[in-house]
Amino acid sequence: MLLKKFFTTLFCFYIACSLINAQEEVNSNEPPVTEPQNQGGRISGSLETNVNFFMKDEKIGASGTPQYERQQFGTDSWLNLNYSNWGFDFTLRYDMFNNSYLLNPTSSYSAQGIGMWSIRKKIDKLGIQVGYIYDQIGSGMIFRAFEERPLAIDNALVGGHLTYEFNKNWKIKGFVGKQKQQFSLYNSLIKGGAIDGFIEGKNGKWTCAPGFGVSSRQYDDETMNQIVSAITTYTPVDSIGACYSTYAFSAYNTLTAGDFTWYVEGAIKSKDVFNDPFAIKTQWTGDTTFGKFVQRPGNVIYTSLSYVKGDFGINLEAKRTENFNYRATPFTKLFQGSVNFLPSMARQNTYRLTARYQAATQDLGEQAFQADVRYNLTDKIGLNVNVSNITRLNNEQLYRELYSEVTYKHSKKLSFLGGLQLQYYNQEIYETKPGVEIVQTIVPYAEILYKFTRKNSLRVELSYMDCHQDYGSWLFGLAEYSIAPHWIFTCSGMYNSTPKKTADILYPTIGATYIKDSNRFAISYVKQVQGIVCSGGICRFEPAFSGVKMNISSTF
Repeated sequence: MLLKKFFTTLFCFYIACSLINAQEEVNSNEPPVTEPQNQGGRISGSLETNVNFFMKDEKIGASGTPQYERQQFGTDSWLNLNYSNWGFDFTLRYDMFNNSYLLNPTSSYSAQGIGMWSIRKKIDKLGIQVGYIYDQIGSGMIFRAFEERPLAIDNALVGGHLTYEFNKNWKIKGFVGKQKQQFSLYNSLIKGGAIDGFIEGKNGKWTCAPGFGVSSRQYDDETMNQIVSAITTYTPVDSIGACYSTYAFSAYNTLTAGDFTWYVEGAIKSKDVFNDPFAIKTQWTGDTTFGKFVQRPGNVIYTSLSYVKGDFGINLEAKRTENFNYRATPFTKLFQGSVNFLPSMARQNTYRLTARYQAATQDLGEQAFQADVRYNLTDKIGLNVNVSNITRLNNEQLYRELYSEVTYKHSKKLSFLGGLQLQYYNQEIYETKPGVEIVQTIVPYAEILYKFTRKNSLRVELSYMDCHQDYGSWLFGLAEYSIAPHWIFTCSGMYNSTPKKTADILYPTIGATYIKDSNRFAISYVKQVQGIVCSGGICRFEPAFSGVKMNISSTF
């Protein structure tokens, strides 16, 4: 059925565009220009496949899910195909999930089918696209249709998208459709548009890139009936209204002058129904519990200011968010069904222990500030300091981090990197664990890279986490040996040196990667403690893993 719809849409769209071109030729005063009907076409694509073999290990908590108890095997696979001809761009992606834990790490998901298709055509200054659309307004505060594959996030808009370029500096766009839900659609209708421009000062001394956007989400009758059914069980004191449509507006601008760049964006949202897990709900018995639907307007403002000159660079960021939960339906959780995207204001760390605790955006309310300073003392020595602070609107501390880093290039063969991280992490809020202690960590870390030859190199990573909450303190070591251009061998271990929840367990990882032309093959044996996993600035909590992971990726 999906294939039939796809090729029917493709054919109808081709006929429509052909008629438009024909009409343009008839109305033109200039003689028509004959273009070849088929220039041979161009086809490209990619394949990505993840294979997981699950090995039950109750000591680390890798048990209790279908994969560990009976399935022992799971795969995720995406095949992308791109074809261009006759002035059209066609895209098709086939998705396949078998016993997958990506969608929900505590359950199993199996399905397959067409995960995305789109058709694009440019007619003079008009751009037309139908199908699955990935786009955003501004930084994404009021609308962002995006994919983050490692976390099984695919919030594509399925519908139509138009753009028109008034000139080289100004363009307008509009869209309408429904958001993707795995291999089906959410019923709510989403629509919106934006105008973006570019202004340049005299002699290019300054530039300005302003923009304004609007988006709307309209509930269908089925979703509204579900909301009404839920709130009718509330006591009168918790009673709320419910409206079909919610509107969001944003204005943004990037100003560049000399060595300074300033970005600012503000957004407001009309009254919307969403779930507040921290709101107090009164039961008919007189008892109170946390979590209920509320209806409130929302707002968010974000700004960043950066200055770069020579060996010195500084970037300052600030954001205030209040009731900006914006979803296709209020019954979804995490990033499923999210219409917009609010970036985290904490540094996205890469080392294993510095990245163990990450601060996800709190869309119901947070005040955040971040500063990042970089300075090269010499050609061989560089410094980096990052400070971030996040609180709730009532000034309750959520997250605080001080991150420092020093790089030293001793020679072409040998280089060092090291630093210290201090963290304050409200685990109760970020991981929804009532009654747990505030996590505070001290993490010294170091990395050494030595190049034996132009093709052979060894990278060693060492770090220690001093922590008296959650799982306790950790030791981590990694050795990565590369033989360019084909091989990478990795061996690492994470050891719970002063455990608070389990015995002193070693979590090893041993793997190898082979790269040949545009093909990449990787296999590894992994034991991984439960914790936060981040990708593209998006973080979520995942349970422990034990088993073998394989990855195959190829482009053509």
